[in-house]
Amino acid sequence: MSAENTAADSTAADTSSEILQPTNVIARGTATSRDEAIREAGQLLVASGAVRADYIDSMFEREASVSTYMGNYLAIPHGTNKAKESILRSSLSIVRYPEPIDWNGKPVRFAVGIAGLNNEHLQILSKIAVVFSDEDEVQRLLDAGSSEEMFTLLEEVNEP
Repeated sequence: MSAENTAADSTAADTSSEILQPTNVIARGTATSRDEAIREAGQLLVASGAVRADYIDSMFEREASVSTYMGNYLAIPHGTNKAKESILRSSLSIVRYPEPIDWNGKPVRFAVGIAGLNNEHLQILSKIAVVFSDEDEVQRLLDAGSSEEMFTLLEEVNEP
């Protein structure tokens, strides 16, 4: 990943209490398949110190049991309940793709990786659902010129 593709130059683990961090927002993902996108979103969670690497395996397990496609170009890959011990802190990763990715026959431009301690994932899912249910908001995210601009548009998910 080049610095221009991330919302921050550092890829070091960030122990911030914010759910969404600039380092976890990528404006130009490189995946071209569903599985690559799940791995890309999961790897951001690992790199930020939010989850252990085995959490990504549970993201694939979840996808095998039920599609995480949500509509409006959005998929929200996340781990299974069995993977809770792999979550170190609640976090989000957001990757936008220049071209739609085939997600079980549905077009995805945003893969939002979610890791939630306790039941925080439900609150996180709710906030993401609100943002992506607004077609104008989705269009602003599609039109955003950089990861920084995307982060600014999505920063409301950090509000209590």
